[in-house]
Amino acid sequence: MSTQDPVHLHLVPKEKDIGDFSVRRALPLRECRSVGPFVFFDHFGPVVLRAGKAMDVRPHPHIGLSTLTWLFEGEIRHQDSLGYDLVIRPGEVNWMTAGRGIVHSERSPESARHGNAPLYGIQVWLALPKEKEEMDPAFFHYDATEIPRMEESGMQLALITGEAFGLSSPVHVESPAFYAELRMQAGHYLAFPVSIGERAIYIVEGSIRLGAEVFEAGSMVVLKPGVEARIKAVVDCLCMLLGGPPLDGPRLIYWNFVSSRPERIEQAKEDWKQGRFPRVEGDPEFIPLPD
Repeated sequence: MSTQDPVHLHLVPKEKDIGDFSVRRALPLRECRSVGPFVFFDHFGPVVLRAGKAMDVRPHPHIGLSTLTWLFEGEIRHQDSLGYDLVIRPGEVNWMTAGRGIVHSERSPESARHGNAPLYGIQVWLALPKEKEEMDPAFFHYDATEIPRMEESGMQLALITGEAFGLSSPVHVESPAFYAELRMQAGHYLAFPVSIGERAIYIVEGSIRLGAEVFEAGSMVVLKPGVEARIKAVVDCLCMLLGGPPLDGPRLIYWNFVSSRPERIEQAKEDWKQGRFPRVEGDPEFIPLPD
């Protein structure tokens, strides 16, 4: 095994208090704009919503990306302009591709609006390849039983997207992307495949050792390409593993819009202001374009 230090960057997320939620944003940061196709990474919760409190993200637009919310606890109701309306629960995947434009809302379902409702998870955005930025929007749902898992003594891994460890996820992606949930007991380890390309580890709970360094919960470690990395659990830990081939060029992000072209961002801004995006049937609320 290589003795080279595998760590390229140690990222400390920006924490934001948005009312009932604490959100930690690990991507994008000034030091690192993307890891493979991943251009946005938000860690929210854990929080227990009191009676009268709820998650209510009003209908908002996206272009040029795919989104995925992975829940550890709780429920979120997804509605979109394609007509999909369903509740996502832990272990399930809602894979939404915006392409040329989609609108969706994310809210606590009625069952989670009466108090003592937990909410805890990760939301990621993946930039679409340049040739697919204007594709038709699409949505796919996968039950928890469809997500492949690997269980060994002291370790559990759920492969959300991609292929690794002899597993292949059925989740439909538009470019190669590796994304997995890893749970390990103290003292156990996992080798992060070098073949994935750009790679990062987000420590949700616990702490891990990489080389000579220990990294704590609430931080992201970006690995050096091509360098072997062995993730060892210092204490029981929960991590998200992510990566893929480098993007085919830089991406611009404004609000909920992602594009390789600044003029496309400007068009999306004007389209939202002028009401040219499709609407979410049954959820007519509107979020103005930020100043």
